[in-house]
Amino acid sequence: MDQTHNEFISLVNQLAESERDNFIRLFEQLVRHTHAHFESEGQLMELYRFPAIREHMDEHQRVLGELDRFAEKVARGSLAMGRDYVTNHLPGWFDLHARTMDSALAAHLKLHGNR
Repeated sequence: MDQTHNEFISLVNQLAESERDNFIRLFEQLVRHTHAHFESEGQLMELYRFPAIREHMDEHQRVLGELDRFAEKVARGSLAMGRDYVTNHLPGWFDLHARTMDSALAAHLKLHGNR
């Protein structure tokens, strides 16, 4: 999980600093990465029977919905809205999610043999 988290943070940071020409491409990359990241985590939660799987997956679905909606706006040219989302919302959400939900998942995986 650490590698995918670092990749996510890197993409968010690149988006915050990107020029207009690269923003759409990077936003699309963030959306693809996040879908794959959450799919992988979901498989781990199912495989290791994570007790809080429903809550965790619901949160993933909520954020994917947001990302997909902003991706549509960005694709239509509303880069300012997408930039605001990745600059002012996503980093705080991710920090809280990693410190709470993902740390609980990591502890469960460690306890049940996935290191």
